Amino acid sequence: MANFNFFCTSFLVSILVYRGVVVANDCIPRHYGKSSFVCVCNATYCDDSPTVGDLAAGQATLISSTRADARFRITNLTFVGFSNSLLANQIFIDPSVQYQKILGFGGAFTDAAGINIAKLSILAQQNLLKSYFGSEGIEYGLGRVPIGGSDFSTLAYTYDDFPGDNNLANFSLTKEDLFFKIPYISWAQSFSAKPIKLLASPWSAPAWMKSNGKLNGKGYLLQEYYQVWAEYIARFFEEYKSHNLHFFAVTPQNEPSDGNIPDFPFNCMGWTPEQQAMFVGLNLGPTLEASGFGSVKIMIMDDQRLLLPKWAESVLSHPLAKKYVAGVAVHWYTDLFTPATVLTKFHEKFPDHFILATEACEGDKPWQPAVSLGSWERLESYAHNIIEDLNHWVTGWMDWNLALDERGGPNWAGNFVDSPIIVNKARDEFYKQPMFYALGHFSKYIPEDSVRIGIDLIDNSNFFGTAFKRPDGKHTVVLLNRSNEDKLIMLVDRERGALEFTCPARSLNTVVYG
Repeated sequence: MANFNFFCTSFLVSILVYRGVVVANDCIPRHYGKSSFVCVCNATYCDDSPTVGDLAAGQATLISSTRADARFRITNLTFVGFSNSLLANQIFIDPSVQYQKILGFGGAFTDAAGINIAKLSILAQQNLLKSYFGSEGIEYGLGRVPIGGSDFSTLAYTYDDFPGDNNLANFSLTKEDLFFKIPYISWAQSFSAKPIKLLASPWSAPAWMKSNGKLNGKGYLLQEYYQVWAEYIARFFEEYKSHNLHFFAVTPQNEPSDGNIPDFPFNCMGWTPEQQAMFVGLNLGPTLEASGFGSVKIMIMDDQRLLLPKWAESVLSHPLAKKYVAGVAVHWYTDLFTPATVLTKFHEKFPDHFILATEACEGDKPWQPAVSLGSWERLESYAHNIIEDLNHWVTGWMDWNLALDERGGPNWAGNFVDSPIIVNKARDEFYKQPMFYALGHFSKYIPEDSVRIGIDLIDNSNFFGTAFKRPDGKHTVVLLNRSNEDKLIMLVDRERGALEFTCPARSLNTVVYG
């Protein structure tokens, strides 16, 4: 009966779309007792992310998601003359003040993500990938790919678990690559109107290359294997190239600080900044260059921003490492304890090196439920962090697993967390969490090569924003209202006039204007 009701609802919504009552397929909400709701998708129906096309002079579009009842709700706006209304919260946009260029937004093609996508019927799989990468979706442009296994695998493994194989004669991709990563990356690319930029990251070298002889726990790469490990990474690129997949960037190690922690529970490998500098400058950089992968950008750290700026200063003080390093990758897990100003300090010291946020997830703390279906607070947490990062020179933001199951896995180490999409195999459904829409408010409307511009919020009490000029000449402003009150807004662009609109209580809003 539940599936029949879902079909009927889907059919009625489709009729409304056909008659022009709504501009896109609407969310079909389902409540799980949390602060908000999820949107339900299956093989026959999924809600869309509205596209903003050409705008007439003086016109703007407001896209709103609210805790109470809305996901990507569209409102048309018109610029008016300047007003000195004391009732409105004023926001001033200055396109003449320009900052960093945007690389994009995305998530990770982990083993766990592929395993969960594969549990769905083919048409449901298609709807899921289109939701992320298609023109009817939120149009991700970045994808992170683990080199070998991570904790979000069903077992710990590498591509060459044969001790002493210094020539990598036994190196081979695994079923995880061939069934759960490569097919879905390729399929996602077929739905995308732009090339998906892939970032590769290793969690651990084979155990026989490490000081502790294990894939987890405290251990580091033995220096005698630095060159073998560099060749291993190059070999990964060769293998994926044979499947017509190419990478724009690589990090030498996921969270190098993890492998310096005794008894760390899942795949890791410890590095100091001095060791990473030596490896990048003497091994990884030259090897990628000699192997035909010199265009792959090397990003150091791939760890918490609390390590900035000292980690980067140490690596980039090595002249050979600096030659090969293009940027720094940061994770969000300790951001509550580290001010975003460290990002600006890094930029000011190394303006030619970009910053990319490469991993985030909710439900990772011991006191939190791993999966929280319908949590609005997790949308707010994501949106606030993205705005904060972007306003401190970060060029893009990547989520962790594209999809997980209702438990938050699979994860061989029991490290279950949340995801913007949760898969229910039994019902052949997937659920778009509020976090999915948080990401979409940015990724859909701030395309690659947009440039951050000046924004001044008079009221910054539980109210946050960021602004961009896009390559097509339009402007995007994203505003997060974490307060329990509606806010009347007057958005002023001195070249165009003023827009008056309301940001509802507990809402995320994107304004696009020409």
